[in-house]
Amino acid sequence: MKVLLDECVTKKMKSHLKDFEVFTIVEMGWCGVKNGKLLSLCVAHSFDIFLTIDKNMLFQQNFEKFPISVVILNSTTSKIEELLHFVPSFLKQVYQFEKNKAYIVEKST
Repeated sequence: MKVLLDECVTKKMKSHLKDFEVFTIVEMGWCGVKNGKLLSLCVAHSFDIFLTIDKNMLFQQNFEKFPISVVILNSTTSKIEELLHFVPSFLKQVYQFEKNKAYIVEKST
């Protein structure tokens, strides 16, 4: 499964998603690209999941247009110490995510 980490998600997340093919926006050369164009690029480059903490995307995008799963970690910070609390929940759900939809992942309990 191919995952793209949004600019607002620290690259340190890569090492915690070892079962996936994970790329960052910087690695792809897409810094500063707006979300709509970014989702189109994700589709064009065969990404399965776009991982972000940007909750505004829920109101800014029509996900039905993009055959990709957008996963939003419900975090208030991009610090790895905080994001790690979401990894177990993400891993439990990842194979249930459907394309053309957005999902909010909560902290694991």
